[in-house]
Amino acid sequence: MKKFKQEKKPNMDGINLLVSILVCYPEIGTISFEPKDDSLNLSFALVKVPEKEDFNAVKEFITDSILTYHILEGFRNAQIDVSLEAQDGTAFFHIVRDVETISQGELSLISVLIRDHFGKILLCDAEQMMAVEDAEGVQEDVIDHMIGSLKINHIADRMIGIREEGRVMVFNK
Repeated sequence: MKKFKQEKKPNMDGINLLVSILVCYPEIGTISFEPKDDSLNLSFALVKVPEKEDFNAVKEFITDSILTYHILEGFRNAQIDVSLEAQDGTAFFHIVRDVETISQGELSLISVLIRDHFGKILLCDAEQMMAVEDAEGVQEDVIDHMIGSLKINHIADRMIGIREEGRVMVFNK
């Protein structure tokens, strides 16, 4: 008799979180969840590589803004890593955040800061930007709920969510 291998079911809370973040924040090009350190990696695509001084100023401003937000919200010991990766004239602005202290409000803050600073060179899904305003409140509630769930129920799988041609896809890696 042939035995079938039972595939592990994907974690729907994790998938829903990544999808909701990508739907609600079209500035974010990709997002991944890293289970080994319980972190979210947000990546923003830029059509040109910013000057080193400009990147350092934005890095400091975003880090300070997140830390100030955390003080106001009563969070301590946030893990924040901001980096820039350049490839063939395109840049990827990465922000890595620990799941324990991230919140929907912080995601919104990061999104606004990135859009305000890199607006003209930020690769963003224009159609998605228009659709966001209609579904924003619902998606924000979903994001809050899923982040809370992720803090309680550890996810063992690495997941990555990407935006491609107006669609959002999530993969287990």
